[in-house]
Amino acid sequence: MGPTTILLSARRAIVSALLATLVACGAAPKKDVAPATPAAPAPTPSSRYYKDDGPGDNVPADLASIPDAVPRPESLHRFANRPYTVLGRDYVPATALRPYRERGIASWYGRKFHGEKTSTGETYDMYAMTAAHPTLPLPSYARVTNVATGKSVVVRVNDRGPFLHNRVIDLSYAAADRIGIAQKGSGEVEVEAIIPSATPPTIVASAPPLPPVTVAADVGAPSVTAPISEPVNVPVARQDGGFVVQLGAFASYANAQNFVAHLANQFAPLGVEPTVRQVNGLFRVFIGPYPARDDAKRTADRLRDALGLASTISVH
Repeated sequence: MGPTTILLSARRAIVSALLATLVACGAAPKKDVAPATPAAPAPTPSSRYYKDDGPGDNVPADLASIPDAVPRPESLHRFANRPYTVLGRDYVPATALRPYRERGIASWYGRKFHGEKTSTGETYDMYAMTAAHPTLPLPSYARVTNVATGKSVVVRVNDRGPFLHNRVIDLSYAAADRIGIAQKGSGEVEVEAIIPSATPPTIVASAPPLPPVTVAADVGAPSVTAPISEPVNVPVARQDGGFVVQLGAFASYANAQNFVAHLANQFAPLGVEPTVRQVNGLFRVFIGPYPARDDAKRTADRLRDALGLASTISVH
């Protein structure tokens, strides 16, 4: 649902939004849900939101008065803009501010990630005007406009995601509410980068940039690249033997956990649960282990058929 911490590189940068039924990753709006009227009170969790996400229990009374983000020159994050791969798809973030405009479906992420780390290492606040984007430089600013109503909001992009259903941006709950897509969960928007008038920032680096980490693919699958982050000493349970379905590999434990958080509810209906294991300095996200390769392959086939996810079978 990457960098020092990618999608919510909380247990989010990889990340940020990956759930078919999770509003955080843009569940499609249900046709039988009537649009909220302007006088309606702030929404509360309901069956429209997945059981462990939503707008929160204590939505600020002054939500409508929360100001837009104010664009200002900022140095780009040293690690959050490196190339990375999620679910078999390569992403190459911009490393400088430049004109950008795209139209597509926006979603939002809420209380499940509130208080977690974003890809820039900041704390995600669902009531701040922020957003997650797969390739815009971090941090940067963008104007997001609801195509249907013309309502717009300026957000600070500080996270990675979304990664499923061709969503173009994940908004904070406050930003989604501002442009009128919070109730429905998603909506068509236009995203336009904002470049502050001062000299565009450059990536700060005290040493020459390091190349992306490349993880040798298992059993003939494509290689997986993961953004480089600062080392983290985290206890990760180990269990040897059998075969696993590998979904990705990350240099940052926080990024791996963020990716798992985005996948968890997507996988719940299938009865599988992703896990993180540290191998040779990288954090692998996998399902299993299974006693036989055929057992692991059956799970991989289910993920491909149900969710369209690319995966790899490897020895645990």
